Amino acid sequence: MTRESFITLVEREQDALRGFLLALCCGNKDDADDLAQDALVKAYLSSAGYQDQGKFRSWLFKIAYNTFLNHKASCRTLESIDEARRIISNKSADSRFEHQDLYLALRTLPPKERSAITLFYLNGYCIKEIAKITETSEDAVKKQLSRGRDKLKEKLKI
Repeated sequence: MTRESFITLVEREQDALRGFLLALCCGNKDDADDLAQDALVKAYLSSAGYQDQGKFRSWLFKIAYNTFLNHKASCRTLESIDEARRIISNKSADSRFEHQDLYLALRTLPPKERSAITLFYLNGYCIKEIAKITETSEDAVKKQLSRGRDKLKEKLKI
């Protein structure tokens, strides 16, 4: 892949990547931006290995997902929305808007459940694509979605 074609593809997918990471980071814009930058550097360094066999977005999201999992601070799981509310800072991108409770509830989920929920509901990936991005089985993704939904319903009192 040439540098120019990489830049073109990244420009097309940049907003989706940031949205994905913002959801994984539970609205923490600084963490999401840092992870996006790290993921894009890793993607560029690996771009020679990109075979154009699948969607560029899926390939990029897989790199971003792995970057997220390796980022220990963003993987901290909290017990309750109240605990998340206590530690939330002004750095949350959505602190004054309607999605804040969702971000707080997502923060209480383990990273794999949070990722499955985010990829499925916020990014529109099917179970098969999520399994490929997260390198797990389709059954595992289904279980993560089910558990994540159940926990979110409980936390959000739906």
